[in-house]
Amino acid sequence: MSDSTDPTTDEPTEKRAVVLLSGGMDSATAAAVARERGYEIYALHTSYGQRTEDRELECARRLAEAFDAADFLRIETGHLSAIGASSLTDDELDVADADMDSDEIPTSYVPFRNANLLAMAVSYAEANGCEAVFIGAHSEDFSGYPDCRPEFFEAFEQVVDVGTKPETEIAIEAPFVELSKTDIAEQGLELEVPYEHTWSCYRENEPACGTCDACAYRLQAFQRLGVHDPIEYEQRPSYLEDEAA
Repeated sequence: MSDSTDPTTDEPTEKRAVVLLSGGMDSATAAAVARERGYEIYALHTSYGQRTEDRELECARRLAEAFDAADFLRIETGHLSAIGASSLTDDELDVADADMDSDEIPTSYVPFRNANLLAMAVSYAEANGCEAVFIGAHSEDFSGYPDCRPEFFEAFEQVVDVGTKPETEIAIEAPFVELSKTDIAEQGLELEVPYEHTWSCYRENEPACGTCDACAYRLQAFQRLGVHDPIEYEQRPSYLEDEAA
């Protein structure tokens, strides 16, 4: 892939990518993949009223520093919280305990969130001459979240092609879309992702609850790999299938 061009000077630069950096382990690993592929990282963090936004922001800033990001942009949006209908943003809805066998869309689903986040990321990417937007969605996400499916990202990339300047080419990169949380953790450990600076819990800023969906999938991934998850938990249940049987 050729080098990018600075839109203000027309001077060649190394290739650039926006990474949607939530502060969680998936986005942190996506940033590591982008860096490994030779991209200079433009980190975008969004606070939309989620329960753990303070801890997520803290982690995102630390990760941006660890990955030597060229820029860190935080955008605060209140509309997803005002819309509600998600236990992440609506105080009247409880964050449910993990049900890893359920086929239902969980209450933590934020309606059409990824379209909102990707739209902001593409604006940021086009303004800074970036060639790609990285998002950490994965296969266990799209089993519950409709805006994490491969078809969604393919369709969104077509929207980007139609809705940006003719000379703009921005790829939507979801490198884990066919992978499990365990696959992501394994890849991240190989890339030396500083998982101690990530946060996944839907409920608490500290310690992580250990029993919501996000904690369960994260703990299960580390347990499958036989690696200690470095963040603090209130509870560390075993999510290994043979022990649960």
